[in-house]
Amino acid sequence: EYIDSYYYNKLEYTRFSSSVGKFVGFTERGVKNAEYWNNGPSKVSAMKAQKEGYCLHSIQIDYTAALTKS
Repeated sequence: EYIDSYYYNKLEYTRFSSSVGKFVGFTERGVKNAEYWNNGPSKVSAMKAQKEGYCLHSIQIDYTAALTKS
């Protein structure tokens, strides 16, 4: 799962979760940001692409390393 969280003053206000597939807001401002970002397809598409580029690439490396050590 790919998660990208946004914080202000140590309080999480917005999060993108790949399992949900969109941004979720936790504060009043975070809900507004999430709504705005979810309505623009480019931001959500960029986050999904980051998951593809980072998570799927790294999982293969980790999986291979675990198999060679066991």
